[in-house]
Amino acid sequence: MSTSAPQEPPEFPDGSNATKITYIDGRPATLTLRRLQVAVSYDGAVQTHVFDKDVVTIGAMGDNDIALEDDTVSRNHCKIWHEGEHYMIADLNSTNGTFVNRVRIREAFLRPDCSITLGKTEMRFAPVDERVRIVPSDKQRFGEIIGRNAKIRELYTILEKIAPTDATVIIEGETGTGKEVVARTTHQESRRREGPFIVFDCSAVPENLIESELFGHEKGAFTGAIQTRQGVFEMANGGTVFLDELGELALEMQPKLLRVLEQREVKRVGGTRPQKVDVRIIAATNRNLEEEVRQGRFREDLFYRLSVVRVMLPPLRDRREDIPLLVRHFLKSSHFNRGRDGERKVAQVSREAMDRLHDYTWPGNVRELHNVVERAVSFADTDTVEVRDLPDHVAAQRDAFSAKGLGTAPLFREESASARAPSIPPPRPASVPPARDSSPPSAAAIEGTFKDAKERWVSSFERDYIASLLRKNGNNISHAARESDIDRKYFRKLMKKYGLHIATPGEPDDDDD
Repeated sequence: MSTSAPQEPPEFPDGSNATKITYIDGRPATLTLRRLQVAVSYDGAVQTHVFDKDVVTIGAMGDNDIALEDDTVSRNHCKIWHEGEHYMIADLNSTNGTFVNRVRIREAFLRPDCSITLGKTEMRFAPVDERVRIVPSDKQRFGEIIGRNAKIRELYTILEKIAPTDATVIIEGETGTGKEVVARTTHQESRRREGPFIVFDCSAVPENLIESELFGHEKGAFTGAIQTRQGVFEMANGGTVFLDELGELALEMQPKLLRVLEQREVKRVGGTRPQKVDVRIIAATNRNLEEEVRQGRFREDLFYRLSVVRVMLPPLRDRREDIPLLVRHFLKSSHFNRGRDGERKVAQVSREAMDRLHDYTWPGNVRELHNVVERAVSFADTDTVEVRDLPDHVAAQRDAFSAKGLGTAPLFREESASARAPSIPPPRPASVPPARDSSPPSAAAIEGTFKDAKERWVSSFERDYIASLLRKNGNNISHAARESDIDRKYFRKLMKKYGLHIATPGEPDDDDD
């Protein structure tokens, strides 16, 4: 006799057994950690197994999550998994069948404290979920994640709880918010930290190669398959697979990914036998997957299978207090700030420059901040990043905000290019202006603080020096850059900074700003 699942799913004591984050007024309030318990009876003794996995397999083979020493149990007998807010069990075509409360089933809902019988083995099932109140951590760093913003510190609390589990995670957020950093930190804080961490960018691989990249292929499976190749899931066995830009995965590939999530097994392209894999899956997307489901571009069943835990990363504009921390971290740890001797080239950022970084809106988020700091380090003449070292669109932020009445007044008045070099006439498009008179500075030119005067005179010197070299070398940028021992690209950046435009044959406009 066999029966299908009950008409009404069971209700669990807490009303929901889904591993999820509960939000109140847009802020995370509680985290429900999904766990299930299976108590196995052996000759009067009871052995208890507790799992926080999405799928638990039971059978006589050693690669099952619960391996039974019972010759009446099939090698791969049954599996338990969660679906929506409920646990389910399914028989895997076993020889002697799977029984729930003495009734043979193919697939059924599991109620708390129900009995499961496989061959001669008796088991009892129970959900043992844990509900955790989310309180912002007092840390300013968790793994590779840096920040003291309240939303980031709430993320630390969530990750501290879910990282040690095998729960599948979806990380959502705008481009550049640090989703891969969160995924890598989750892996490093898990019990899989000694295993591989494999990144697969779903948007970077041609559609006709995705299946082979993910699942591998056998020799001769298609033209060009000259040898057997492992896929991402096999290479990550015992570790974590990070699926970046999951929303870009082609619709026809999604059922195959769903099979991996449900069965924890893969079949290579051209292969005939599935292979078991032990991996944790973390996914990331900058798309709204719920909207993608409504539009029919993402499978609903895959979305719910992946959405065991969903975390949202805030954009950098909503956590501006973290900008100084991030900048100091980049200067301290990034290779771009190291000289040949290994010493740091730049030690700090001036207050004025930091104000500009704070005021900017950062559409590219943390990734853009990293790139701006790297660029500023390459431009800095001293061990301090100044406003002049920042890109124009970032450096101009405070003035733009002040003009619109949206920000505070700057700590000092930023001089315009004409104010920094008042006696230098504007350059002509196809020629370099004549050299300025090298007479001593006037009283007006040295007014203000030492720092302001120094900045004006450094800018004036740089412009005159570049203009003189260009005249000396017949407007040949390559020759002028070589004589000054300045990288040609940086030489052109200085030309653009001071409006020294040259349009001559043989000198293409290759400015990469």
